[in-house]
Amino acid sequence: MTADKRHSRTPSAFRQRDVTRAVKAVIAAGLHVAGVKVSAEGDIEVVTDDKKAHDLTPLDSWMASHGPRQT
Repeated sequence: MTADKRHSRTPSAFRQRDVTRAVKAVIAAGLHVAGVKVSAEGDIEVVTDDKKAHDLTPLDSWMASHGPRQT
């Protein structure tokens, strides 16, 4: 790492934990999470559909509780 800081990253508008909290809150409300949209400004929108959380398979429940995949 160089001492030159001109190429450093700008601070993130949101954190992974913010998305995780939002998704867990939607699941706790009994809704099915269909997706998540994050804007460049950091606005988090949890997209739901008509399914209820109790209609999920065990795999869906596990995937929802472990958050999105890190790439």
